[in-house]
Amino acid sequence: MAERPTLSATGIVLRPLSVDDGEALFSAHGDAHTHKYWSSPAHKSVSETIDYIRATLDLPGAHVWAITEDGGEALGRIGLFVEREGVGEIGIIMRPEATGRGLASKALALVMEHGFGALALHRIGADIDPDNNASISLFLRAGFQREGLLRGNWKTHLGVRDSVIMAKLRD
Repeated sequence: MAERPTLSATGIVLRPLSVDDGEALFSAHGDAHTHKYWSSPAHKSVSETIDYIRATLDLPGAHVWAITEDGGEALGRIGLFVEREGVGEIGIIMRPEATGRGLASKALALVMEHGFGALALHRIGADIDPDNNASISLFLRAGFQREGLLRGNWKTHLGVRDSVIMAKLRD
């Protein structure tokens, strides 16, 4: 597992994600609306969310944080996955009750700064379902550019889905 330092800015603390965050994050991963554009259907139990977190933490190159206001309860999670030298991909999910407070934007900014700085990445990307307007908007506001559409890229609980590929290069 990759080292995950705590990252913080005014009003937000990203602390290393742990399986202990499973119960709090079940409200995101277990909610059909919030989890709609994930690659799998909404989780049916807290234990499924815990197993999912455990598997994510074991991925090579995974840098995964709990999104909090003060280092306490997880209001969401964000991951930066470095699968090859210099290139990472971000994924993010927020609990429904934590949306609309700017936490996702702040978390994205902190993780990009860490990726381009400490991890020396030259490219950070995102793979987003074309119907996930909230995520597309989040990444556009953060300076990502829409690079293309991969047709039929995922087979999910929604069927075969396209991917909007977005990325930001180190300035």
